Amino acid sequence: MQMALLQTNKDLIATGIKEFNILLNQQVFSDPAVPEEAMVTVVNDWVNFYINYYRQQMVGEQQEQDKAVQGLRQELDTLSASFLDKYRNFLKSLGAPDHRLPSS
Repeated sequence: MQMALLQTNKDLIATGIKEFNILLNQQVFSDPAVPEEAMVTVVNDWVNFYINYYRQQMVGEQQEQDKAVQGLRQELDTLSASFLDKYRNFLKSLGAPDHRLPSS
């Protein structure tokens, strides 16, 4: 039986998504551009920062907290992927070579 997320955790996830989206929307792509690999590292660091911050605020049993953190991570990963796609398109518009990392 799957547990429903506690309302507090749902609210934390919503807040985390909103704040992460604001962070991504504040980024200004400029020339000279940061290499794609560096941007991937930065975005992954941001995701981990948000996960670690919100993990400390999750409530309920450990399983409930883990489920909430997993939900937040999925949402942030989705936002990150979209952001990195936009960044790759920006690099292409500059005529930068495609230095795409091998997918894991």
